[in-house]
Amino acid sequence: MNEVSNACKKLLLEENVDVFSEIDFDVNGKLHTFSFEYIIDTFMQASEESQLVFLAALKKAVNAKETGVDKFFEGMGQLLLMTHLSENVV
Repeated sequence: MNEVSNACKKLLLEENVDVFSEIDFDVNGKLHTFSFEYIIDTFMQASEESQLVFLAALKKAVNAKETGVDKFFEGMGQLLLMTHLSENVV
């Protein structure tokens, strides 16, 4: 596991956010479920610069408190899902 991934997971742990929390997406009646850990691990396959952007955005979401982390992972999960679905269309 890389350093940025560890930093993301440590940040969640410090904020008492379960890395195994899940978000469900319903696409035309088909349910897709992503854990926070899966979202982090998937984004960590990107370039180092993109990883650092992900970490910086996560830090901002944590500072937003309340629903910041949930909204962050909802948005990142939607991005992953759209990417996955568009790859399957081509």
